[in-house]
Amino acid sequence: MLQKLLAPFMLAYIGLVVLINIGFSYVPMVDLGFGLFSPMAILVGFVFVIRDFAQRGSGHYVLVAMAIAAVLSFIMADPFVALASVAAFAASELTDWGIYTATKKPFHQRVLMSSLISTPIDTAVFLLLISGFTTGTFVLMILSKMLAAVLIWKFYRSPGDGLHRYAQ
Repeated sequence: MLQKLLAPFMLAYIGLVVLINIGFSYVPMVDLGFGLFSPMAILVGFVFVIRDFAQRGSGHYVLVAMAIAAVLSFIMADPFVALASVAAFAASELTDWGIYTATKKPFHQRVLMSSLISTPIDTAVFLLLISGFTTGTFVLMILSKMLAAVLIWKFYRSPGDGLHRYAQ
């Protein structure tokens, strides 16, 4: 089990979740006039994709990584933000994990499908818990989070790169 948890994508997943929670605690949201934009939201999109890679390499041990990331977030980030983030991650990541697990499509399609469903869940739960939900903010955060999934989807549609071996 320890070997699975120390796999590079598992460590990247745990570290990225903690980094994002610290970032949401200290990096202010930017008012764009029609909604608030958080630069951290872009990194959240990468968490979903990194989690897919981690699950691909370590299977269901990714659930243990989720728990470790949650505990570290409570220790290192603002507890209010960490609670909202952990609740959002729990809802969306479990959804993402279920879709990724149940779907037998090629890797790049699973990444896109799971992100399309889990991203709005994550965003809604987080914004509602921090009392920051507006339509503009919701849309901005979804679009920024989906950036990573769309980039990975496009990247993996065309073979010939070194990372394809992780999606086999």
